[in-house]
Parts: sequence; C-alpha cells; structure tokens
Amino acid sequence: MFYQLYEMNHAAMQPARLYADAVRMFYTNPLNPISHTSWGRSVAATAELFERTTRRYGKPIFGLDKTVVDWKSVEVTEKTVWSRPFCNLLRFERAVPAGRRADPKLLIVAPMSGHYATLLRGTVEAMLPYADVHITDWVDARMVPLADGSFDLDDYIDYIIDMLHALGPDTHVMAVCQPSVPVLAAVALMETRGDPFVPSTMTLMGGPIDTRRNPTAVNLLAEEKGIDWFRDNVVMRAPWPVPGFGREVYPGFLQLSGFMSMNLDRHIIAHKDFFMHLVKHDGDNAEKHRDFYDEYLAVMDLTAEFYLQTVDTVFVRHALPKGEMTHRGTRIDPSDIRNVALFTVEGENDDISGLGQTKAAHDLCPNIPADKKAHYMQPAVGHYGVFNGSRFRSEIVPRIVDFITSYGRQNRVAVKPKLVRVAKR
Repeated sequence: MFYQLYEMNHAAMQPARLYADAVRMFYTNPLNPISHTSWGRSVAATAELFERTTRRYGKPIFGLDKTVVDWKSVEVTEKTVWSRPFCNLLRFERAVPAGRRADPKLLIVAPMSGHYATLLRGTVEAMLPYADVHITDWVDARMVPLADGSFDLDDYIDYIIDMLHALGPDTHVMAVCQPSVPVLAAVALMETRGDPFVPSTMTLMGGPIDTRRNPTAVNLLAEEKGIDWFRDNVVMRAPWPVPGFGREVYPGFLQLSGFMSMNLDRHIIAHKDFFMHLVKHDGDNAEKHRDFYDEYLAVMDLTAEFYLQTVDTVFVRHALPKGEMTHRGTRIDPSDIRNVALFTVEGENDDISGLGQTKAAHDLCPNIPADKKAHYMQPAVGHYGVFNGSRFRSEIVPRIVDFITSYGRQNRVAVKPKLVRVAKR
C-alpha cells in the first residue's frame, strides 16, 4: 500500500512539474529580455530545481560510442550478448583492426544495489582501451512479470557462472562493491567442480567480504536491526500498472533515501550551489551537477528474496568468512580457489565497505599462490572513488590492467599447488 501511495503522490505532482518546466523555459528563452536579468535567472533556477527534485529519473544510457586503442580513436558498439529475465550481458565491441592481438576479455559485475549498471560508466570507459569489456545490466525488478519467476542470491551466483561459460575460457572478472561476495562464491564453486571456464583473474573492489572488519554505519544498521526488521519494514509489492505488479520488491527509492540521508548535508549544499550556478549563468558547473544527479537519482527495485538473502548472508550472519555460506545446499569453500589470481582494491575513506573488508578475501583463499595475489589501498578516496574519478583512472586502472595482463591462461602454472583447508571461523 505504501508503494502505491508513493506512486499516486508522484502522479499527483505531474501538473506542478509541467508548470515548473514551462516557467523554466519561459525565463530561459533568449528572446525574453527578463531572462538576461538576475531576477529572471532566479525564477528559472527555482523552477528547474523544483522539477528536478520531484521527478522520477529513468534508466540512463551508457552513451560510449568511441574509445582510444593503440593511440587511435575507434568506434564502440553496445551489444546484448546474453540475456535472462533479470539481467542482460552487454558487450562494448570495439572496431579494432582485423588480425590485431586480442585484448583480455573482462566481465564487470555491476552492483545490484539500487542503481543501474550505468553508475559504472566511468569504469567501463576507463577499461575500454585495454580490454574487451562486458558488463552485467541488471533489470529493474518492478519491470519483470511475476510469470518469470523469482530471483535470489543463489540465482545471482548461477547467472555469474552462466555468463562466464558464455564468454569462454581466459575471461577476467571484476566485481564492484556488492557483487564481490557472489563473485567470490561463484569462483569458489567453479573451482570445487573443476569447471574449465573458471576465470583467469578475479578483481574485487570495495566489496563487503567480511563486514566484521572495520564496520561502517551500513554494516552496523544491518546487525542492529536483524533480518526480520528488514522483512517487515522495507519489502513492498510493486504497484499497478508496472509489468511486475504484485512482485515483492525492495524499492529503489528507499535505498536512495538511505544513501542520501548518510550525507544529507552534502546533497543540500550541492543543490544550493546548483541554484547559484544557474543564477550566475555558470553553465559548466550546472551541467556537471545535472550529469551526476541524473545518474545518482536513477534507481531500480530489487527482488525481495535477493535483497533479504543478501542482507542476512553478508551483513547479519557473515556467512562467507565464517565458512557457513551455501549455494543450493552446497557449502562454499573459497580455499578451493587455487588457479585464479586475486586482486583486491579498497579506498582509504570508504564509508560503505570499510578498510579491510575486501582484503579479507586473501585470508579466505590461502591456496592461491602468493605471487598471484595483490592488494591495493587507494589513498584519499571514498567508496565512489574506488571505481570512478580521476584517481581511479590514474592510479587504479593501470594496476588492474597490469594484473589481468600478467595472469592470462598462458601464464598459469601447470602443477596445482597443494590444498590447505581453512577451519570455519
């Protein structure tokens, strides 16, 4: 019922948004002399700020049509190469010369945590010159009909394994934030089964492998409330008339509210500055604000079963580091991983996944040879800076590229190291 009321409120505001947009257009029209005055720009800025803070932001596009390979500009074509009801696998195909040595195949697993995969646009753009990039494009749960079934954490792991099979051998996988746990679980299962399509390298970035280490406000909230609280307070049914009407979901607007409340003062200041940029006719800074919030405020729903299982497994029970995580009844044992090189990346000021939470993967994977393990902590960046921004491009990307090019299939050792079993924690 609450979700339906939210939808009705949004619909009721539509006339006011249309009026505000008309006011903005009137007071920004260059033929209107008032638009050239401070007062006219203030009215237009007020109208735009109202419209932007009350609208629903649709799914953004990647819009990556060019990149630079071997110092030459080449065309990029976005293609769907694998599809399931809850996810599409996108490939950014580069128009490189025929016969050129192939770059590493890279599977970027985007977080399924409320934002669309386009949040990693900068990540994809930075890796395109060096790799054949693929990314998981998760589908908004409210857009998936009930007839397509459910989707939980076990299904998520199955999807990752299926995608690695579809991409073939010698693929490199990169998990950003939330997917670090299911990616590590998927790789462990593949190694346990002797799967020939196990990836060559696994890069985990800002992920909650062990949230007992340096817990953040997000981690503490989950432990304090417990899974029953989340089931009773944040799970709702998708409203009519969306295709997934009746499906139990964790609404994206609730996730967004949580993120924004963590740094509410910053968002208020950002919108105040945006207003002043508009009044002062500072178009460049105003456009930067629009670009960021067009992406940040675009959110998607998650299936309730996936959300609850993830919260319970990762944040409440800490099942993976304790050796208690299972997949369809089979215990996941990261100590079985021995052929996949491991690289972990953390941000010094990460307030979502605290320092040490991602690095914990090294302790869980003792049978990966020491020379195939690496960890890097990026100074002076928060969670977002781990996978986006200038420091990501200049400091982190070169390290990732060097790592994945060093551990392709051709560099694997012929003899498997002796296994060491890790006791449950």
